[in-house]
Amino acid sequence: MSDFLKVHIRETIPLSDDEFEHIIPFFTRKKFRKRQFLIQENQPVHEMYLIEKGILKSSIMDGTGKEHILQFAAPNWWISDFAAFFKQENSSLAVDCIEDTEVYAITHEQLNDLCSQLPAMEHFFRVKSNFGYVALQQRMLSLISQSAKERYEDFVRQYPGFAEHIPKQFIASYLGVSRETLSRLYS
Repeated sequence: MSDFLKVHIRETIPLSDDEFEHIIPFFTRKKFRKRQFLIQENQPVHEMYLIEKGILKSSIMDGTGKEHILQFAAPNWWISDFAAFFKQENSSLAVDCIEDTEVYAITHEQLNDLCSQLPAMEHFFRVKSNFGYVALQQRMLSLISQSAKERYEDFVRQYPGFAEHIPKQFIASYLGVSRETLSRLYS
């Protein structure tokens, strides 16, 4: 298993090599192809994912078939339908790959076992959850209070260099604007 997981965890909590060796079996390394789904709407959500390589998106389809993108996730980010994962319910979101992707997956049961066996990991996941909540709150506030141009500028800051890797229609959906409006902002 690569050092990626060890480095990622050690950015948040101190971890001995022995503790890391204990953690390794709780994670499964997986590879997904571009456009492949990790989670589909109305399906059980068994895992959450730490991204090592690739870009993913979480989205929902409305009644007219229009996709609404809630989140992009890049390397070193976690993604899932967290409400469905933690409540052990079917997903209301879909999560799929914008490009070929490699992740570390952990199941709900493995997460609970790991946290009970190694309390420092409980702290690690709480910190990650808190940062995720903060990011969600900031996103909601930007949708309510910022202009399309300001949201685009925030996107470019939050995802530096990713605009070239993400199709423009996905960026437009994420920003809540039409493709035409995005083209005006992008020029």
